[in-house]
Amino acid sequence: MDDILFLMVFPFIVACILLVVKNDRARAIVSEVGAAVIIVASVWVAYNYLGKPQMFEISSETIDLLMFAVEAILGLTIIYLGIKYKKYAASVLGVIQLLMSIAFEFHFKEGIEVENGLYIDDLSIIMVLIIGIIGSLICVYAVGYMRDFQAHAEGKDRRPWFFFLLFVFLSAMFGIVLSDNLVWMFFFWEITTLCSFALIGFTKTEEAINNSFRQLILNLIGGISFLAALILLADQEGILSLAELLATPDVEAAQWVLVAVMLMALAGIVKSAQMPFHTWLLGAMVAPTPTSALLHSSTMVKAGVFMLLKLSPLLCGNVGGYMVMTVGGLTFLLASMAAISQSNAKRVLAYSTIANLGLIVACAGVGTPEAVWAGVLLTVFHAITKSMLFLCVGTAEHHIGSRNIEDMDGLFERMPKLALIMMLGIAAMFLAPLGMLISKWAALTAFVDPSNPVSILLIACIAFGSAVTGFYWTKWLGKLAFAARNRDNVEKTVRPQEWSVLGILAAMVVLVCFGYPLLSDWMVVPWIETVFGYEPAISVLENDNMYLLLIMIAALALMFLPFFGRGSTREVPTYMSGVNIDDDSYEGSMGATVNVSLRNWYLEGWFGEDRIRKVGEAVTAVIIVAAIVVACGGWY
Repeated sequence: MDDILFLMVFPFIVACILLVVKNDRARAIVSEVGAAVIIVASVWVAYNYLGKPQMFEISSETIDLLMFAVEAILGLTIIYLGIKYKKYAASVLGVIQLLMSIAFEFHFKEGIEVENGLYIDDLSIIMVLIIGIIGSLICVYAVGYMRDFQAHAEGKDRRPWFFFLLFVFLSAMFGIVLSDNLVWMFFFWEITTLCSFALIGFTKTEEAINNSFRQLILNLIGGISFLAALILLADQEGILSLAELLATPDVEAAQWVLVAVMLMALAGIVKSAQMPFHTWLLGAMVAPTPTSALLHSSTMVKAGVFMLLKLSPLLCGNVGGYMVMTVGGLTFLLASMAAISQSNAKRVLAYSTIANLGLIVACAGVGTPEAVWAGVLLTVFHAITKSMLFLCVGTAEHHIGSRNIEDMDGLFERMPKLALIMMLGIAAMFLAPLGMLISKWAALTAFVDPSNPVSILLIACIAFGSAVTGFYWTKWLGKLAFAARNRDNVEKTVRPQEWSVLGILAAMVVLVCFGYPLLSDWMVVPWIETVFGYEPAISVLENDNMYLLLIMIAALALMFLPFFGRGSTREVPTYMSGVNIDDDSYEGSMGATVNVSLRNWYLEGWFGEDRIRKVGEAVTAVIIVAAIVVACGGWY
């Protein structure tokens, strides 16, 4: 158990050290050494407990009271900040949550003891590796990135606070995925909300403050939902252990357990930025790029999908499952559509993140072994690939002065290595037979169920959503592949930490795509067998299919060969349907000068985000409210 506790406590210690370190070199050493230790500790925990799920007997009234005191202080802080910045909705929700916490601590929770405060299983190990490796690499990347960021920033150097928040985030995430005590899980859950709030508002601009409060308000709704679930479980069933909750023999027969599970699922939906709560993740784009990468890949949103994947056995075939799968499926489709109209690279990645999380959420809502298998693998592929793409965009923005896809023409001339890494990441997101597409195919297979009344809707969502996904990724890929002449190479000034992290993540993308059969056999399938009692019946798991897919992946690597080395080339003028005047214009009919520009098609009139947002928020809100009302009334 000592290694588990070390993993939870050590990042917090590093965070406290970084809060007082002012020197750049010292900050780099502490961050890099701390990240290396966390990575080694994560791998050690995985090695030590893989295939050996364990519960750890640890309970303490002192720990519970200390957590409650911290929650109360943070609650009062939220109320104060809401009043200070005139965000009164945050203050009102803060008051409600604080009063509920007091009632829960001193009334509903009284007499209920959870002996096994911590636990670990194969799903927890997968999450530990995602948090420990990818999260730590993002912290290392931030060392170099934030030097450039501070060089262009005005005012006081607040990097100690920034790095403090990054490492506290990792500590809280380890707490979420390793806690069996639901009270402890809720404590860490709220810590991630507040860290996210502080990171999004880091620059203190008006836009950053507004977006940070949007995140806070929406996630306070999720926190209140989580706390209401704990009150129900404590009052009706005397349960505050996740393992005991998951052992409920017939969740539909225990009405208030089902309602509690749905409220916890709602908290997971909010955390994973599903409609109608997705706007908080879009607002996170104003933060420095390491924040975006951390929130979108290895921490904040992954807490939400972790919660839903854990609850998936209790969601299978009931009103809670229908609520979760419908919200996830619609979010996947609509967020993919909204991404079409975006030219801001970080916004494309944000909508892509929301969409892919929607697919994972839908898998959790279906709750069958096959769907959950696809959901877990989607979680892994998405965490690695999306973190790499966000960091690539951050590096590109610092060196070409823009994050707009239209400004990435000629990136092979200006930043050739970065362009290759970005192309690898984009290919991994949508091209066959790489990991994301394999997992989507598995999800589609799992959704085909005549007994599921939502099956046809889910199949339509994944089919049309995947087609749309190919559209916006291809646009970006085409811009990167475009060859422009006479562009200066600017990537020589990229920080060493940035290259190191991007190189490691690129290698991880390749390794996971080639090694996903081992990942499936060693981690995912054993966990599913433990939870459901049998392994998923998906034909992709058969050996012949595995070997064929690996050969296809190897063949796909040939697409990158033209970008290595330089042969003899001959430059010719671009044909522009007339007599060329220069690179940007030609003489057309009647001697008219025609200007030429190369720009993607964004279809704002059809897929504008405001139009998509209004439809998505209205429909998903009605689904959530109706499902909870049905469950509370017992009409199922």
